[in-house]
Amino acid sequence: MTPNETSSTHLLDLLAERHDQIRRVSERAWNDQHDIYLSNSEWYVLARIYNKKPTIAEVTRGIHVSRQATHKLIKNLQTKGLVSVTDHPTSRKDKCIELTELGVICYEQNEALKAKLEQNIANALGEDAFKQLQKLLQSDWKL
Repeated sequence: MTPNETSSTHLLDLLAERHDQIRRVSERAWNDQHDIYLSNSEWYVLARIYNKKPTIAEVTRGIHVSRQATHKLIKNLQTKGLVSVTDHPTSRKDKCIELTELGVICYEQNEALKAKLEQNIANALGEDAFKQLQKLLQSDWKL
């Protein structure tokens, strides 16, 4: 997306357009190199459970989608062999979710692809502008 291709000059629209563009580029980078297709929502779930063993309810609260949508995402990830669901050790109604070995491998490979994309962005913007952008995005916007 070049500056002339943006459809708005409003900050929120610009952020949304760039976010959408980056997510599409990131998703395409993975899907072009691997047989396991994953949506952005599925990646978001994997990120929430990497190196953890949360309950499904905790994942649902963390990703801000409906309980039904979360269950569907988890079922899809389970079918692909990326997550396993187990009974909670102390609660009969809760289930825990964790990455399988394949899930960990896929997640870590995707993190490497994202690091490469970040480096491409840093090269395009220049290192100083990239660091300033990171700093601005990490700052407290008092929202």
